Amino acid sequence: MSWFLKKKDALNALHPDMSETLVHQRILRKCGGDLENAIRSRCIEPCSTEDCINAIEDITTRTKIGRNWYKPPMDNKTSGKPIQKPNKPHDKAPLKCHKCGSKSHLAHTCPKNTRINEIEIEKDEKKKPKMSLYMKVILSLLKKRNYQLNLV
Repeated sequence: MSWFLKKKDALNALHPDMSETLVHQRILRKCGGDLENAIRSRCIEPCSTEDCINAIEDITTRTKIGRNWYKPPMDNKTSGKPIQKPNKPHDKAPLKCHKCGSKSHLAHTCPKNTRINEIEIEKDEKKKPKMSLYMKVILSLLKKRNYQLNLV
């Protein structure tokens, strides 16, 4: 277990006066939950580094504790044949704009695209802005509370 030895060397470099049992305890805390408990039940204090490494290797080979959950990528370059995906028929429904219903374009390129924050001005209303339902509700609430609001 090179991981165990690397951690032990790092701890010995940082804390040269730390006892071997304390070093083992700190390393075992980094193993986490089930693996830590399994190793502690196998290694009776005080145990040597070799005993801890043997216990870790034995536990990880016999059980799934401490193993990686992902599979390493496999290099299958021996076949020589390129892998072809099966052709699946796609549902080619006619595309249409969801804003205006035209079949000549999609909604993101719609020429009738109006932005949410823009105010449309109609000629017959003498260039007064159209009020949204939200604005009408706000104005009615302001009028109920006797607030004066001047719209330009």
